[in-house]
Amino acid sequence: MRAKQSNVFDEIWVNSEHEKFKEIALEENVQFHKRPEILANNEATSEDFIYEFLINHNCDYLVQLHSIAPLLSVKDIQRFSSELKTNVYDVLLSVDNIQIECAYKGKPVNFTYSEKTNSQDLEPIQRITWSISAWRRLTYIDSYDKKKCATYNGKVGYYPINTLASHIIKTQDDLDIANKLWSLVFDD
Repeated sequence: MRAKQSNVFDEIWVNSEHEKFKEIALEENVQFHKRPEILANNEATSEDFIYEFLINHNCDYLVQLHSIAPLLSVKDIQRFSSELKTNVYDVLLSVDNIQIECAYKGKPVNFTYSEKTNSQDLEPIQRITWSISAWRRLTYIDSYDKKKCATYNGKVGYYPINTLASHIIKTQDDLDIANKLWSLVFDD
């Protein structure tokens, strides 16, 4: 469990509504938070279950290692945590700096049609990866209680992680790619 190997957390929690994850947490000697069943459906949002966790656990920050990012390494976790300790953020999000021409709705974002720029000279686009994220507890709770978007409220920071760590699994193709990349990242 890379969260434990990183040696940067005061406490490590597994957060799920399913009892199977409690068994895994106990085997790994970490704590388990049983999410209410009402937060175990397709209508519940990540804001809802993060809020529910934060109102039940006193902490300064919640750092979430997202299960959809299996290629996040111990060094990635340590570096992200160091950035969180070094700078004062209410939110810190992992990003992949994409340095290639990008468009949104058919319009250039970081380039122009009037000239060809070398990709290495372009301003990178920061794609939020959801590999690892952090929120200041009090800011998050206050924002949520005021019906604001707690996910992005307050001083938001963006921390670049490597492209492999930013790979997230949403589809079968994503899982197949992660399985092939596993040996490049980990020497298990």
